[in-house]
Amino acid sequence: MKRSRITAYVLRFTFFIFFLTACERPDPEVTILSTGGMTAVPSTLAAVTFDQIGVAPPEPATPMAPLSAAPAVAAHTPTPDPPRYDPHNMGGQQAHTINPGETLGYISQLYGVALEEILALNEMQVTDVLQVGQQIHIPGQESQVGPSLKIIPDSELLFGPAAKGFYVRQAAAPYNGYLLRYSEEVEGKRLEGPEIVELVAHRHSVNPRLLLALLEFRGGWLTQPTLPESQQQYPFGKSGAAHEGLYRQLSWAANELNWGYYGRAEGNLRTFTLPDNTRITFAADINDATAGVQRVLGGADTITYENWLHDVGPDGFYATYERLFGNPFALAVEPVWPATLLQPALQLPWANGETWYFTGGPHGGWNTGSAWAALDFAPEADVLGCFDSDAWVTAMSDGIVTRSGFGTVVIDLDGDKFAGTGWAITYMHVADRDRIPVGSPVQTGDRLGHPSCEGGFSDGTHVHIARTYNGRWVSADGDPARGGIPFNMGGWVSQGVGREYDGFLIRGAVSKEACACREESNAITWE
Repeated sequence: MKRSRITAYVLRFTFFIFFLTACERPDPEVTILSTGGMTAVPSTLAAVTFDQIGVAPPEPATPMAPLSAAPAVAAHTPTPDPPRYDPHNMGGQQAHTINPGETLGYISQLYGVALEEILALNEMQVTDVLQVGQQIHIPGQESQVGPSLKIIPDSELLFGPAAKGFYVRQAAAPYNGYLLRYSEEVEGKRLEGPEIVELVAHRHSVNPRLLLALLEFRGGWLTQPTLPESQQQYPFGKSGAAHEGLYRQLSWAANELNWGYYGRAEGNLRTFTLPDNTRITFAADINDATAGVQRVLGGADTITYENWLHDVGPDGFYATYERLFGNPFALAVEPVWPATLLQPALQLPWANGETWYFTGGPHGGWNTGSAWAALDFAPEADVLGCFDSDAWVTAMSDGIVTRSGFGTVVIDLDGDKFAGTGWAITYMHVADRDRIPVGSPVQTGDRLGHPSCEGGFSDGTHVHIARTYNGRWVSADGDPARGGIPFNMGGWVSQGVGREYDGFLIRGAVSKEACACREESNAITWE
């Protein structure tokens, strides 16, 4: 490829990132309203109820035992994982093969190595185009091998079958702790503590039970009626204005969990770095969910290698989890994905005969750590940026709406009214106006709502589409040769090219490339 063509492509890609970057990341408009209960709440900020953030209201609460008499759960031995690599041979320089959807920034985060070091070692520029299958070198660093103790099963990290019937408010009510006294304004709506946990869990597809246990372990939010001010603002110990408040702290923690889980499962993640600069190599025989927990427990600003070892050991977070909910491995659902898993038939998410534009290739389902599960599409219009659209997002398959709120519609495809079992499709940035209500049965082609910038953060009106199976994000550009399941919509099949938000949709001999534009090159007509 000629250099001039590369330069033009980079400029075009930069323009694309400007308009669509972070379309799935947490909204920056978060205001802490109360840290001790609100005595006077403006009517415009009445607390949002559970059904408005996600699924239909839960069944009447079942009394829950206090910590001193945790639920009786039978002992269970974790399923052994065969070693995947030699953890004692990870300190030197190593080669990394570029996988679909990876960027230099992603690889830098994956290995915990400064981007500048990777660029210097490989004599590269930040604008260089990566090719799937290309090998680059990762600078070597001395590391400590983490413990082999499994903390939770893979299914316990996901908002999957093991999370069915668990509701944070019901779990928190018997303790009457600080979580019940906390409020924030999130995207213009007031949420109380339990509903913030639920919203973050739904958005990241992370088990709310795991988030609640982490909140209790790090700061006693479940059981303590009052907390020090620093713990109120930064319950996970990740300081700074960008992380202030429960919503942002939980979003950071959920994303770290996903980084560890999907990075190790799909992205060759083997190591990460603690705040005291100790390099950790994951033990070869732990499971991916344990890697996620080890990573989030290593993220607080004051963590050292010594106290991290305690936190990931049997007397650390595991002990808190067991006191609250019993042995986590007794709750395991295995396997999360059957070996024969196939995507059901799906259509494009707009009406037959209409032309929309493929504006975003594979990128995070929600936030940066959640696999490259999503694709973006924008309707026909004369303008870029955010605008009101009368176009309709339509159902890609039959199912039941299990969530409709905060800019998102989630449709369960297996009919059991719980998106965490079987296949589910997430439609994000769906406007509140005319949005289909929760509980509605839908058939392929039914109208769901209008594309917008609502829900999370978006720089342009579009719809963001992602798949999950048993609560696990399904990468849009999954390689079938490696057990992946490419996104297939009416014969249009996703193919990543090694850069977040870039990629192709291919049907037969026709290929369309993602672009933050409305051109013939990315126009797709449903026919």
